[in-house]
Amino acid sequence: MTDVTQPDAPADLFDPLGVDWTPVSPRLASARLIVTAIWMGPLLLAGVALAALTQVAWLWSFPALVLALVVWIAVLVPRQVRAMRYAERADDLLVRRGIMFRQLVVVPYGRMQYVDVTAGPLARKLGIASVQLHTASPATTATIDGLPPPEAARLRDRLASRGEARLAGL
Repeated sequence: MTDVTQPDAPADLFDPLGVDWTPVSPRLASARLIVTAIWMGPLLLAGVALAALTQVAWLWSFPALVLALVVWIAVLVPRQVRAMRYAERADDLLVRRGIMFRQLVVVPYGRMQYVDVTAGPLARKLGIASVQLHTASPATTATIDGLPPPEAARLRDRLASRGEARLAGL
């Protein structure tokens, strides 16, 4: 019988050795929770109003369901944001996210075509932005949400220059 060694843990797939991960801003959690409140608040109020006006007991299950969903989102979103990280290496950019369903995207600098920086009204108010990297394949785009604007600008410039250098074969 031979001894076959297995990898230590599946986490090694998502945490390469020697990588210095940079977390995203915790303000991203605030932005996502505000968007949740904007969408779920009216649903909750409408459900409560409908149940109270009709006085049908089973209609209270709808606002209870919406409230349970809001509580679940309020617990889950901060954990999701804490799990989001990125790392710059010599030849590629790593983007990691996910708690239960983890994802690690590796984008080689030579494959990048262009880099977008976006910030909607809420993101600008909270002082965050998103950086999106585009490659020739639509399946390999990577987005880093929740970056402070100076970091987003620095990352955009750095990734663009590294991408141009790799395409030029430098």
